[in-house]
Amino acid sequence: MAKSVKKKLVYFFGGGQAEGKGTMKDLLGGKGAGLAEMTNIGLPVPAGFTLTTEVCDYYYKHAKKYPTGIEKEVETHLKKLERLVGKKLGDSNNPLLVSVRSGAAQSMPGMMETILNLGLNDKSVEGLANKTGNRRFALDAYRRFIMMYGSTAMEIPRELFDEEFDDIKTRYTRTRLKIRRVKIDDNDVNEEELEELIKRMKRVYKRQTQTDFPQDPTDQLWGAIDAVIQSWMADKAITYRDVEGITGLLGTAINVVQMVFGNMGEDSGTGVCFTRDPNSGKNTFYGDLLMNAQGEDVVAGIRTPLQLIDLKKKMPVIYKELKEVRKKLESHYKDMQDIEFTMEQGKLYILQTRSGKRSPAASFRIATDMVKEKLITREEALLRISAKDIEGLFYPVIDSNIDPNELKKQFFATGIPAVPGAASGIITLTAKSAELLAADGKKAILVRKETSPEDIGGMHAAKGILTATGGKTSHAAVVARGWGKCCIVGCEDLIVDYEAKTVSVGKTTLKEGDEVTLNGSTGDIFKGRLPLIKPVLPPSYNTIIKWADKVRTLKVRTNVDTPYDAENAIKLGAEGIGLCRTEHMFFDTEKRRLAIQRMIVAENSTDRHEALQQLLPYQRKDFTGIFRAMEGKPVTIRLLDPPLHEFVPHSEHDQKHLAQTIGIPFSTVKHKIEKLHESNPMLGHRGSRLSMTYPEILRMQVRAIMEAACACKSKGIKVHPEIMIPLIMDDKELRILADLTREVAKKVMKETGVKVKYSVGTMIEIPRAALLADRIAHEAEFFSFGTNDLTQMTLGISRDDSGRFLPDYVDDSKAGVFADDPFQSLDQDGVGVLIQMAIAKARAVKKDLKIGICGEHGGDPKTIEFCNENGFDYVSCSPFRVPIARLAAAHAAIKQRDN
Repeated sequence: MAKSVKKKLVYFFGGGQAEGKGTMKDLLGGKGAGLAEMTNIGLPVPAGFTLTTEVCDYYYKHAKKYPTGIEKEVETHLKKLERLVGKKLGDSNNPLLVSVRSGAAQSMPGMMETILNLGLNDKSVEGLANKTGNRRFALDAYRRFIMMYGSTAMEIPRELFDEEFDDIKTRYTRTRLKIRRVKIDDNDVNEEELEELIKRMKRVYKRQTQTDFPQDPTDQLWGAIDAVIQSWMADKAITYRDVEGITGLLGTAINVVQMVFGNMGEDSGTGVCFTRDPNSGKNTFYGDLLMNAQGEDVVAGIRTPLQLIDLKKKMPVIYKELKEVRKKLESHYKDMQDIEFTMEQGKLYILQTRSGKRSPAASFRIATDMVKEKLITREEALLRISAKDIEGLFYPVIDSNIDPNELKKQFFATGIPAVPGAASGIITLTAKSAELLAADGKKAILVRKETSPEDIGGMHAAKGILTATGGKTSHAAVVARGWGKCCIVGCEDLIVDYEAKTVSVGKTTLKEGDEVTLNGSTGDIFKGRLPLIKPVLPPSYNTIIKWADKVRTLKVRTNVDTPYDAENAIKLGAEGIGLCRTEHMFFDTEKRRLAIQRMIVAENSTDRHEALQQLLPYQRKDFTGIFRAMEGKPVTIRLLDPPLHEFVPHSEHDQKHLAQTIGIPFSTVKHKIEKLHESNPMLGHRGSRLSMTYPEILRMQVRAIMEAACACKSKGIKVHPEIMIPLIMDDKELRILADLTREVAKKVMKETGVKVKYSVGTMIEIPRAALLADRIAHEAEFFSFGTNDLTQMTLGISRDDSGRFLPDYVDDSKAGVFADDPFQSLDQDGVGVLIQMAIAKARAVKKDLKIGICGEHGGDPKTIEFCNENGFDYVSCSPFRVPIARLAAAHAAIKQRDN
């Protein structure tokens, strides 16, 4: 054994007292803490002990070795348990049987292992039979233990045991009962048949392990502890933690608990119940149970369960007692509980309680109802609602009434779920065809190897987006999230053949024009059009959001580019626009694309000016619509940011078409586009650098903004434009462009005779700008942290190319460098420190400088908490994350106040 760890590693509970308590989840796991707490408040809980999560942590940090002294500690607590219950593990006359169960600090239902009936062997099974007077029960418990121990501790395929059981039922039980068609139930198998089954299962065990089934109960116990602790790093457990964003846990605790039996006859049973309906949130007792069964039977679904209300008729005394437990647990934990219980010969035992998983709609109803019932405060209710709860209310979903077998039949592929919800429509492989389908009133699913800004029109027109490459922060994901549009990315098995106009996975090929359905919540893709339903917002949603708005101090803006999106964002509670990306407006129609392309390939400033004059009315119209929609709320408009090569065609066919359309030689167009090529465009000729080189672009955009603002104001519409210059790296650079901006604005106001209050600021998205924040603050009226690019440049990682290696940096079982993907949740240790430095330097110069964030991080709850703590004025996020940001800002305010 390795070097000793002088800590208490095992905690006992039983006899009405427990060494642990409910607040010790990090150490005892959710299950262990729950068992301790229920014991302390006087509920009928079987006795046992818990090996702490520190044992698991030590195990994996020390080459899968246990800390010195743990064996002795377990032995001491086992003897204490034996004395308390008057039974001994493995005894041939009155055996103690135990379960060995997992239990992490955060609930991971079904992801880790459990072994029941441990302590049975060839001798103790006879003792159990004699003590209970029920030989069939004892044999049934033994066959269950062999199967669970074999499949869990020794990784023997469970189907090998199931095949033997099925054969016994078919060859012996069915013949004995003279039944042909009806399914044979486990309880139909008699003693003799169970004896034969046990022999067969032991033979399976020996064939697979080359050893006999263990008869020493101590060997059984440590084999089970090994199995549970190793299940912490099982693939399904790791995947679940990744999906749920569970990080920072020490591992699983291991609970060794006295067995109570629900399979001792018709006065015994087992079940799972919820103190409220987990689907609707209604305050009704909800659950399932099986008579004469053990716990895994309910989960496995091998028999059709009874409804909880049926227990009232069968065992009214037990039902009444269970209702009292329900009331006591809800009152104690002040939350809806998921309770596991067993009845052994008319006596009730509570095996587990935990906060119950619930639907998004139920989360809102339960929270508001518990406030009305004075169980919790409004602030506690707010903290109960998560970002996922809000997301789940807004997105269309696949109808849950669809036959699961039909879903399996239609399954096509799986990718990375980037934007939740569901969408179905016709496969289209080009943005143009998606636009045409939408114009024709048809629903399109845009399928691409990857998307680019040129695809914006088709992406907007499509009902859903599927790409073969990319991650949750790729172009497709970021843009789709902004629209609340179902999106799946990184479907690496997907082969997109643009020439053949097909998409393939393995041997299955679909053609352009075929229909598919995307489940953006799971990443699953299905052939054909599946029925979708749109969830209805429950009344409790509005109640929760109103409470959140009263608590938070951080403003919430939105990132939008069109009047339509602006109106939608207002409905969702946006208090302004934190980022309006003017380049997206250029992709909206063919005429606009042509105008920007004409400007880019222009030979001289005169031609460029003429092309820009064609764009001016489009931009002015868009800004007018946005100002109208925002009704005086602040609107931050970012001047042109992407490099010009993103706006032009790159295939020879499309370049020839452009040349023909605008009436210049193909060679000129080709040469001009080739000159735009850059080795690293993200660090190239873009943002403020475009305005320095082509000031006429800035002049046109500022004119469009100010003409729209002046026109609106003259009609009595309040306007508050904020002009943002992107990619600034020096105060002199900002001074030049800010002066030019103010010159144009002054000229427009003089021409129109209308004065508009406006401001000029910049995005802080280059590390050098953060370092020079005090100098830059002299020239800026506001800062907005563009954390997408700031993260890329600080980490030296390309957002769009990180999918191949970044997961390893986030995976605790691999590198584990980051707790979260730094492109989804702000890297507070690196980028965050740079932001804190910039704010301190800037506000030392201008103490009231307005500061916001407009990257993808603006909708992330952890980042919002960081912004709240560091004096930001607002966060800005995509429209469909506005409600999430409002809630997260309230969470942050409550936590900051309580700390």
